[in-house]
Amino acid sequence: MTRLVLASQSPARLATLAAAGVTPRVVVSDVDEPAVLDAARAGFGDDLEPADAVLVLAQAKAEAVSARLEDDAEDEASALVLGCDSMLELDDEVLGKPADAEDARRRWRAMRGRAAVLHTGHWLVDLRDAEDGGTGGTLGATSSTTVHFADVDDDEIDAYVATGEPLHVAGAFTIDGLGGPYVDRIEGDHHGVVGLSLPLLRELLGELDVPWRSLRDPR
Repeated sequence: MTRLVLASQSPARLATLAAAGVTPRVVVSDVDEPAVLDAARAGFGDDLEPADAVLVLAQAKAEAVSARLEDDAEDEASALVLGCDSMLELDDEVLGKPADAEDARRRWRAMRGRAAVLHTGHWLVDLRDAEDGGTGGTLGATSSTTVHFADVDDDEIDAYVATGEPLHVAGAFTIDGLGGPYVDRIEGDHHGVVGLSLPLLRELLGELDVPWRSLRDPR
């Protein structure tokens, strides 16, 4: 069995893996996301695309946790580390978590009855020992899914924001929680909207010669 470390505190990402039979160890990266993006823009220019921005953040999270594990006991470092980050793109604006309830209401008034693109970056770092098949590889990719939002009225928006859920998630909505009724349809991978694309993760693992089945818990 291959050990996976999830560099994210997202309950939705953890639940997505658990539903697929994978129980990772969770180690939160605590990276300074604005600082990481500022550095990326300084290096690559101000035209950093949303699909690239989430990938930069996912890489930063995975590498921060990898460095921490390599400083721990040797057996803790023999694993694959996965970092993820999600943002919603609407009208050429990139939306992470809303600043407060009013920000969430403002976003929903802009999103209702329209479509936006949810980008989720994934980054894998292979810390496994060579005798365990480790490659030392580090790679990533972005899942992008178009989300069509329902034309909700102001009362529905206020009631949803009052639950508190939109304040804790990228784009101020969920598809697998209380926000589900307000998503009419999607074009792309459902798991990517939740925050972790299982098909994309499987492809990345394949590039490291790691079969998906090796991550699943013993039955």
